Parts: sequence; C-alpha cells; structure tokens
Amino acid sequence: MFKSLKLYSQQDIDLEVLSKNLVDFGYKRQDEVLGEGDFARRGMIIDIFPVSFELPIRIELDNQTVLTLKTFNPDNGEALWQHNIVIILPLKKPTSIKRSVFSEEFPIKNFVDLSVGDFVVHNQHGIGKFLGIQKVKFQDHLKDHIVIEYDRNEKLYVPVEAMHLVQKYIAFCARRPKLYRLGNKEWQRIKQRARKGIQKLAWELLSLQAMRLASSGFKFSCDTDWQLDFEKTFPYQETPDQAKAMREVKTDMQSAKPMDRLLCGDVGYGKTEVAMRAAFKAVMDSKQVAYLVPTTILAEQHYKNFTMRLKNFPVNVQMLSRFKTQVEQGQIIKNLKTGNVDIVIGTHRLLSEDVSFKDLGLVIVDEEQRFGVKAKEKLKKLKLSTDILVLTATPIPRTLYMSLMGAKDFSVINTPPQNRLPIKTVVVEYDADLVFQAISRELARSGQVFFLHNRILGLEKVKQKVTQGLGANVRIAIAHGQMNAKLLEKVMSDFINGDIDVLVSTMIIESGIDIPNANTIIVNNAHMFGLSDLHQLRGRVGRFNRSAYAYFMIPHNAPLEAVAKKRLQAIESNSDLGAGFNIAMEDLEIRGAGNLLGQQQHGFIAAVGFDLYCRLLKEAIVNFKKAGVFNEEES
Repeated sequence: MFKSLKLYSQQDIDLEVLSKNLVDFGYKRQDEVLGEGDFARRGMIIDIFPVSFELPIRIELDNQTVLTLKTFNPDNGEALWQHNIVIILPLKKPTSIKRSVFSEEFPIKNFVDLSVGDFVVHNQHGIGKFLGIQKVKFQDHLKDHIVIEYDRNEKLYVPVEAMHLVQKYIAFCARRPKLYRLGNKEWQRIKQRARKGIQKLAWELLSLQAMRLASSGFKFSCDTDWQLDFEKTFPYQETPDQAKAMREVKTDMQSAKPMDRLLCGDVGYGKTEVAMRAAFKAVMDSKQVAYLVPTTILAEQHYKNFTMRLKNFPVNVQMLSRFKTQVEQGQIIKNLKTGNVDIVIGTHRLLSEDVSFKDLGLVIVDEEQRFGVKAKEKLKKLKLSTDILVLTATPIPRTLYMSLMGAKDFSVINTPPQNRLPIKTVVVEYDADLVFQAISRELARSGQVFFLHNRILGLEKVKQKVTQGLGANVRIAIAHGQMNAKLLEKVMSDFINGDIDVLVSTMIIESGIDIPNANTIIVNNAHMFGLSDLHQLRGRVGRFNRSAYAYFMIPHNAPLEAVAKKRLQAIESNSDLGAGFNIAMEDLEIRGAGNLLGQQQHGFIAAVGFDLYCRLLKEAIVNFKKAGVFNEEES
C-alpha cells in the first residue's frame, strides 16, 4: 500500500518483472493508455499512466536499458518533456460495495465502504458478517444477493433491492460484536430494549428544543436592497445547496427565537459565503457580529476577504488576534463596547473577559471542535439570547446527533463548487526523489506547494533539504505559530500573493486557508496525525479547477501502529468530493467515541449499531411529536 516503484534513465530493467510489479500495484494492461492506472507494451516501449500524473509517461528501452523517460500527449503521441526519474505509486483498489449509511430521511448523504469480513446489521435478523455479493438463482434467472453469515455459520441471502435493510455495524468501540442466530427471538428482544431506552434520550433532546423555542431573541428584518447588492459581489456561481442553506439561515434570523444552526459542508464547499451573508444581514439591522476562528492565519484571511467584499459598504470590520499590537487590540475592544465596530473576526481572544459588545446580534463559529472547554462554556451563555451559526466540515459527535435528530437546526452543503475536482491522494513511504518530483511538477505549471512538518525545530532542516534538491531559484519560506506576528503575517501574505513557491509549515495552515494557486500538499510523518486533521490538511489544496495532489508520507520501513495504518487507509480511500462526513464517521469508528451520550445510550449504540440506533431515535422523536407532547406552537 505504501511502497513506490522508481524508474530512472540508464537503469537496467526486466520488462516482464516491471509488468508484474505494475499489475501488483493495481495497474491494468491495455492496448493504449487512456486513464490513470493503465499501461501498455509495444516492443521496447512501455507506456504508463501513473497515479498522481496528469498525463502518461513513455519509457524507451535499448534491450534492458532505459534510454528515455518522457511525458507525452496520449491524443497524438507527442513527447512533451523529459524526466531523469519517475516514481510510480500504487493504484487504490476499489472496495466491494458502497451504500448509504443514512436512509455536518436523514439530511446527510454519507457512503461507507463495505468490505468482506465487515460486521453488518440486518434490521430484522441482527448482527452478522458480510461475506460479499453472490449470484443466486431466483425464478429461473441469476440475481445478485448480499451474503451475511450469522452464528453457527448460518447464511442469509439478501436480494439487492432489500439492501436498505442492511447497514454496516458501527459502534465506536473496539469490541467485537456478538453474532446472532437466524430465527432466534433474542435480536428482537435486544432491539426492543434499545428502543425503550432510546425514548429517554428523545425526550431529553425534545425538551432542550422546546426550551430553545421558548426563548426570545432578536427578530431580524427581511433583506434590504444593500443585502442583494452585497450578495451580487460573490465572484462565483453559488451552488443550489449554498442557496438553500442561506434561505434556512435567513429564516432563522427573521424568527423571534435565537438561531442555533449547524452548517455542515466539506472543505472548500462555500460555508464562508453563507456566513458572510448572514453577517451582512445582521449589520443591516445595526447588530454587531463576532466571527470566531481557530487560528490567527485564518482570522487574517477572513479579515482580508471581508474587507475586500465590503469595501463599497459603510461597514467597519476589524480583526482581534495576536497579529494586532496590544495598543491596537485595546482600541478595537473599546470600539466594540461603543458600537463603532460592526464585524470583528478573531481567535479565542474574542471570548476573553475584557471583550464586550454594545449590541451583539450574531456569533459565527468556525470548526467548534477546535476550541477548548472554556471557550465552549462562554459560547453556551451567548446562545441564550444571541443567534449562533456553527460551521464545520467534520461535526463533533454530540452536535451531529442533535442535528440529525431534529433537536438542533441543521443545514448541509453537499454540492461541490463548479469545476471542482477530487484531490488525488497518495499514502507512501518517504522518498526524497518523490518529494522533488511532486514539487517540480507543481512549479512547472506555475503552482505553489505546502510542505507540512509539524515540528518547529525541524522546519529549517526541511527547508535546506528542499533547497538542495530543487536549487536556489525556488522561493521557500517557513511558517509556524511561534514566529513573530508581523513576520508570520508577511510570510502568509507573500505566499497568498504568489511570491513564495514552497511554504514549509506546521499545522498552523490546517483550517480554512484558501489559496487557489497552491495545489500540491506534502505531509511529513502523516501517521502522527488524526484522521480529521489529515482531511483538513488535504482541503488546503484543490480549491481551483485544476488537478490537486496530497502526499501523506510515512517513515521508510517503519512499523506502523494498527490505528495509524487504519487512519492512513481511510484518508486514501475517502478522497472523493464531499468525503468530510465520511471521514468523521471513520475517525469515530477507528478511535472510539467514548461515552458520548451517557453510559446507557453508549450501550445501546454498541447493541444495535449506530445506524439502527439513529433510526430508533428518530422514530421515538416522531412518535412524541405525533402524540402532541412537543409542539412548536405550544412552546
């Protein structure tokens, strides 16, 4: 999975061995190469379309010696440029079956890979083991069936049209589940016990919702003409999901109850634009807005974007972070109290005791899970009377549950921006030649590169290695959170403006940084990161309509812990557009989620699996509402 194959000029190779290695890597021999993963042989010429390449390469041999390595145009065979070395990476192998976990009636379209050997839950028969798909004769013709093995090697054959009854067993704990016997009543008893226990949680969630509905907040006005003018300054075509999310946010703001909405959308899907429009709407009613972000760099970028978009409107936008001097911070805090600042963007500094507002109307929180306990407690107090909009690519578990169950308002952006391409993701052992190849290829198309090394003491050494490998003409700079604020601000500004080719940095660039010209990211020691972190890092590239590449590198020949290996396999296999929610689910499954909803509820998740747990919880909520116990009108 993490190996690579190196080809270089004047190398002696055996074509038969090379062909076998390519097949082992998942490549297919074809008459001609048309797409990634193809290779073709004609005499002493072999064409290969490697993973992470935009075009195929052609290898010419003299007997067993490599004469040339050239990228060529597959349409006309024209040689485009020559290489001294080319590194071939394995092709990801497709999984057996993909299906929606739910039937950021459920609002999320999430797909989980189902592989042979996975545990599954059949709603009527309980937990078994997925053995694959098999053709079974039915009424004189063959038909695909899902095969599930139960206790004592009993088999259940489920026709594919009844696939909705089968879900992957996800329980957020490492314990192997108990397999049930077919025809045994034990599963029905377990399910019934879970159903009764889940009703208690449904009552608690609905009680919370009723309390929120009973609260009174500020009722914002309908859109002004300026609101429409501001929205026209959006430089892109808004997606249908963006438009829908914005309508839902505006409806919340225009109601008398305080908004508490989660906006879930994958990295780069346009959540910030929804937040901008909500902020502008609040200012139009003379309310102040606080935009809370996890890093100083993200605060700086949002500040610049807001300033640019609002330049033709009388709106005062400020930033409160360590990029500002103590004197500047003091003046901004003073202006917040007097109402002279309309929108303030900042880090957790915004939640400090010395910060107060004249008339705060909206709080926007970017990636709530990145903030500490104290910050979240302060936010809870604000939620009693202030509209709250939370943006996330990977929602924290309790927030997700409450959203799915209707106890928290929820919007989702599933539609990728126009012309957005999936990010080509590779997990591979560290190889200096591969690093230089990846960087050189990006720079050859006038792009930029992130090189992430999450140890401040090692950044200078990494910079020197890259400089030695690529030459002094490549413009390289370092960025990390302990740098002088003004210097860090200048480095990031230079990178955004295209004056830096390669940014060697720590995790400081993880959240929200949007640089369309940077479309290759290399993450060193990727096994040290969490799954959600890896997905966020990958989201720093692929923000434009050109192919983007993410290389997650691990030490050469180093043994990996089982959990780290699972994370890396998950990030590589979940590289499709919109994979953020799936990543969150995989992360929970890999590391376990602990006691999310109390000991008893956690036990019910383990007993019936997460999917069926959600279905039973939704069923209980619907039944309570049908019975008239919780009506919004009465609240």
